[in-house]
Amino acid sequence: MVAAGTPELIDSEPVGTGPFVLQAYVPDSQIRYAANKDYWRGAPKIDTLVFAVTPEPTTRVERLKANECQVAAPPPPSAVADLRTDPDITVLDLKGQNIGILGFNVEHQPLGDVRVRMALAKAVDRKAIVDAVYAGAGTVAGSVVPPAQIGAVTDAGIDYDPDGAKALLKEAGHESDLKISLWAMPVSRPYNPNAKRMAEMIQADWAKVGVNAEIVSFEWGEYLKRTAAGEQDAYLLGGSSDNGDPDNMLSYLLSCDGVKGGSNRSRWCDPAFEKLLQDGRVAADPKQRADIYARAQAILKVEVPVAPIAHSVVAIPIRKSVLNYVLDPFGRQNFAAVDMAE
Repeated sequence: MVAAGTPELIDSEPVGTGPFVLQAYVPDSQIRYAANKDYWRGAPKIDTLVFAVTPEPTTRVERLKANECQVAAPPPPSAVADLRTDPDITVLDLKGQNIGILGFNVEHQPLGDVRVRMALAKAVDRKAIVDAVYAGAGTVAGSVVPPAQIGAVTDAGIDYDPDGAKALLKEAGHESDLKISLWAMPVSRPYNPNAKRMAEMIQADWAKVGVNAEIVSFEWGEYLKRTAAGEQDAYLLGGSSDNGDPDNMLSYLLSCDGVKGGSNRSRWCDPAFEKLLQDGRVAADPKQRADIYARAQAILKVEVPVAPIAHSVVAIPIRKSVLNYVLDPFGRQNFAAVDMAE
């Protein structure tokens, strides 16, 4: 693919040695796989695996109930209680290694002023957002680093304080004239099940301190592309950890390299923070690493390139006919050992 000048084809024509072989891929519709009979751990129990692309969470729930699918991506938090009462469905849940954030593009003024960033963060009632958007399936985040990881801190240093927010805005010279674009994801993700609703609540919170926010959204691919290019003022995003290590989330969201690569959508680069990230990557002692990452998060408390909103509890509903399905803490889907009851 590289020799042909088309390396991007790896996204649609994967090459690998996994338990399933790609048969067909219809963008925005479905992906079909067949069991790899020569898989090194032995052929999977199921012969055919189909990913039916269903972006709307409520539609996924209905398809699961109708047995049109047997495993569903995370449902709306409001639907979980009802799914638990269905005799044909089991809801598996796990504290997610994830973070939903409100980020600030420091290259867009006046967001380069830390007083403005802190004011906007303090004006947001994160507890109310967790109650309304996560519906009991999340906790207010103390940091970008999920609680289960080494070095995680529990206090973001940005308690809900509208009066304090107003004072900071006044000090920064933006008592009543601040207008800002707030970009909201168009999709549901475990770390943010309803970004549109979250954006509306933040918009209302900011209005109370004299900030006029315009909510902006695009199709998912376009949203990622435009925010990576830095078009946004404030934005909603987040991520799920790939490996359970604090470096994963901190570096992806906030490293200096991430500014160039587009993953650091706050476009914030701090030499002291970057040095701690580098030290943490090479340190071997867990206690030393925990201290390094605690100090890195202390910088985030002061600089506020992002306001951590919530860590969610990930729920995956499955039909009771599905056997051996294991909920992955990092959001992966592995069907190698899955079987179906006769």
